[in-house]
Amino acid sequence: MPQHKSCKKRLLQAEKANAMNRSTRSAIRTALKAVRSATSKEEALKAMPALFSMLDKAAAKGRAGFCANRVANYKAKAAKVVNGLA
Repeated sequence: MPQHKSCKKRLLQAEKANAMNRSTRSAIRTALKAVRSATSKEEALKAMPALFSMLDKAAAKGRAGFCANRVANYKAKAAKVVNGLA
């Protein structure tokens, strides 16, 4: 356990950030699964805006290691899956 007041505060901040990052990452993975498991193109297109919104918010807030390039890669992969559906 930390002894210094600043170290205690930092520990609390890290735990809070860890929880937020885990939550964000989990939500994005779930949304991505919804897009990938869609059986029709219309179904996938309905799920895409939610995924894109989550990715953009995560990048804007710097959550869970989602930088602009990583978000762009996720979006491109999701679009590739949707375009491959008939």
